[in-house]
Amino acid sequence: METIWYITGGLLVPFFSYVFYSWWKMKKMPMGPESEKIRNLDDKNFNHQVGNGIALVDFWASWCMPCRMMTPVLNEVAEEVDSSVRICKVNIEQHQSIANRFSVRNIPTMLIFRNGKEVDRIVGVKSKDFLIRKINMLKYK
Repeated sequence: METIWYITGGLLVPFFSYVFYSWWKMKKMPMGPESEKIRNLDDKNFNHQVGNGIALVDFWASWCMPCRMMTPVLNEVAEEVDSSVRICKVNIEQHQSIANRFSVRNIPTMLIFRNGKEVDRIVGVKSKDFLIRKINMLKYK
């Protein structure tokens, strides 16, 4: 019976050590610099920024690991799309009223607006190609 405990402990200790190390490593991962083309939105400038043309708005929080994973993807999207498309971010911890207004319940959530109206909603981590395809479909529709 003792042998079973030794084997189980020998398997579980490395497993939980790996899980803890992975969590700690992700927790320490920096948000990374944002592109200068990404606009941070608040209650004052939200309607103005999404009112004309196409805008992709990312709802995020600093403690959200998938949101951290989306930062470099959004940077690349912002660099590749033309200037008629705005890439924006809303920190839901600081601007809960905006998140509530659009019923954002999960993060990261990206809303695509055309002339101030929500036309698409994307939840979760997505690739740069996926986001650019979505934007182009709406742009040429």
